[in-house]
Amino acid sequence: MHHTAVVFLEFGAVLLGLGILGALALRVGISPIPLYLIAGLAFGTGGVLPLATSDEFLGIGSELGVVLLLLTLGLEYNADELVKSLAGNARAGIVDLVLNAAPGAACALLLGWGPVAAVAMAGVTYATSSGITAKVLSDLGWIGNRETPTVLSLLVFEDLTMAIYLPVLTTLLAGLSFVQGAISVGIALLTVSVVLVVALRFGRFIEAFVSSPNSEVLLLKVVGLALLVAGLAQQLQVSAAVGAFLVGIALSGELAEDAQALLAPLRDLFAAVFFVFFGLQTDPAKILPVAGLAALLAVVSMITKILTGMYAARRAGIAKAGQARAGIALIPRGEFNIVIAGLAVGAGVHPDLGALAAAYVLILAAFGPLAAKLVQPVITSIAKRA
Repeated sequence: MHHTAVVFLEFGAVLLGLGILGALALRVGISPIPLYLIAGLAFGTGGVLPLATSDEFLGIGSELGVVLLLLTLGLEYNADELVKSLAGNARAGIVDLVLNAAPGAACALLLGWGPVAAVAMAGVTYATSSGITAKVLSDLGWIGNRETPTVLSLLVFEDLTMAIYLPVLTTLLAGLSFVQGAISVGIALLTVSVVLVVALRFGRFIEAFVSSPNSEVLLLKVVGLALLVAGLAQQLQVSAAVGAFLVGIALSGELAEDAQALLAPLRDLFAAVFFVFFGLQTDPAKILPVAGLAALLAVVSMITKILTGMYAARRAGIAKAGQARAGIALIPRGEFNIVIAGLAVGAGVHPDLGALAAAYVLILAAFGPLAAKLVQPVITSIAKRA
């Protein structure tokens, strides 16, 4: 059969299957994300019926999904709000780093994997999944809540920390010198600073360039600009998600509202692809031997993230219900964590690190959205009593 025909058949089957799972999730009243992840496990490496030819196409689609999720999140806020929020939550960001990097580092050291593996596992347990958290906030209608800017500032703080962490990790994995590592970190920080300054100082010029009365032209300009900046950021050792988010905050007012409305269906399509692709990358057979340890690590990480979110929200003067929502929203792990584990496994740090990270992330990627849905009635009850 022709290669293109196979790709169309497989991709069409994936999308149709996701649509059916999404309808089932709506009927049951839960987030569809866990079902998307399970579908990925079933059709990935070691699954019931592995996809033959469309995995590369799905991989690109999944990365596009993360970019679009963060772009639409950025459209909710402007550059001034971001800077004020980051400044106000810097202490909470440091608490987040200490509390949530520690479990992974301690786990690697206790297992005798060595200091480089400890640095890698620290990153695996530290970073919340921006993509999954963005989807949870959107699905549950939490975007407009008072605690959401606090959650977003922590996510951005984490992504900016990753701009320093990833060059340091790759330097350790490659055995490069201190000078080479310092240069990589400097380039990453310079890239983020330049994009942020452009968003703050020249946002009105960007809006004038992007603006169009024609919805097709507006959509093409916004997505094209976001992908260009995301690609540049990725090339310079910064998260593509950070680049897309900063493009979003550079746009504001009526233009941002129009862009959000146009992007919503596209974002939801590729976000679903992201979640299923994550499952495709995981071999179920490798998860079982480390499932117990991964579950223990996940429980510890859930506690530390909830404490982080509650601490940050309380510092922002938010009530108990908002504090609880902030903590729950930070639970999911996803794209960054798997990238970090992949770098470590590729460098031959330890053969079990990849399986442990995959099991750990899968648990939190699936349980995070489910937990948010389950505790929402409890949080609503707390808010009414307050």
